[in-house]
Amino acid sequence: MDKKKSALTEKDGVSQPETTSKSSAEKIKFSRRKKTTTQEYITQILAGNIPFLSKAITLVESTNTKHQKQATEIIEACLPHANKSIRIGITGVPGVGKSTFIEALGKHLTSLGKKVAVLAVDPSSSVNKGSILGDKTRMEELVTDKNAFIRPSPSGTSLGGVAQKTRESIILCEAAGFDTIIIETVGVGQSETAVHSMTDFFLLLKLAGAGDELQGIKRGIIEMADAIVINKADSGNEKNAKIAKVEFNRALHLYPPKDSGWQPKVLLASALHQKGVDDIFLMIQNYINTVKNNGYFQQKRNEQNNYWLLETINQQLKSNFYNNPKIKELLKNEVLNLKKGKTTPFTAAQRLLNINYGTE
Repeated sequence: MDKKKSALTEKDGVSQPETTSKSSAEKIKFSRRKKTTTQEYITQILAGNIPFLSKAITLVESTNTKHQKQATEIIEACLPHANKSIRIGITGVPGVGKSTFIEALGKHLTSLGKKVAVLAVDPSSSVNKGSILGDKTRMEELVTDKNAFIRPSPSGTSLGGVAQKTRESIILCEAAGFDTIIIETVGVGQSETAVHSMTDFFLLLKLAGAGDELQGIKRGIIEMADAIVINKADSGNEKNAKIAKVEFNRALHLYPPKDSGWQPKVLLASALHQKGVDDIFLMIQNYINTVKNNGYFQQKRNEQNNYWLLETINQQLKSNFYNNPKIKELLKNEVLNLKKGKTTPFTAAQRLLNINYGTE
């Protein structure tokens, strides 16, 4: 006797079309499974492979411990092939035309047969930690140049908006064969100081007719500049630009002579119309020749290495402190005690530091 059929039966549904071919699916599966070895990174970077260079910089920027370990191995292997470029720092307030200027300079350099890497640090939001990373959209022509590489990086919470790993990225770019490295700052905070400590030539972009000339009589950023370029000297603004040039020249002569033996110059430019860019590069070349001949070039790089040694120690100590599980828990308690008025910021900090170093 036949068994009764259940009312709960399943009918064949409509078959779904394959969205990915089997060969593509296998490639995706393989690429996800395969891990790039350190030696593969090194070999490909030294061969000038841009995708591998980008991936290596991503490793450098990662906070993952395993990534950091691999990145360190890659950097150490690339170091003997680095330090052969000219490093140019470019800064200026937002709206001064940094991206347009860098693109014009970059195109001029590639037309001369040079390989240019642009490490552009974009401002990160202090609220949601997001970053626009728009330099690749602003430098439309340079980004398609086969002899140029543009790498925007979020500034995060590092000093003055300069990405903490920019200096390591410079080494990787040099090992990949780029002979000119341009570093663009966000133009706010203390970013200029950090960029000055990792470049050979420091260029400050200014605007004419925007009240910016008054900055020329102040110390600080002007004092660090090896040259001042007054941008947007076009569209009827030429007169204001020439007046600004005179003002800045007067201001620069008030400062004591630089250790480099170089007298900072003031030039006019219109990056939008690519005017004055060739003169600016000739000036940079003259500067490099001057400081290489008098020994200041290597002296400055040695000083920069010392600076970044101490800076890296400071960063690592800070990271170790805040990542200590015991400190994390105790820090919460100290914050609560502060709210209740049971301690002071200084006493709480000293107590945490003593615990961290085992002196309490």
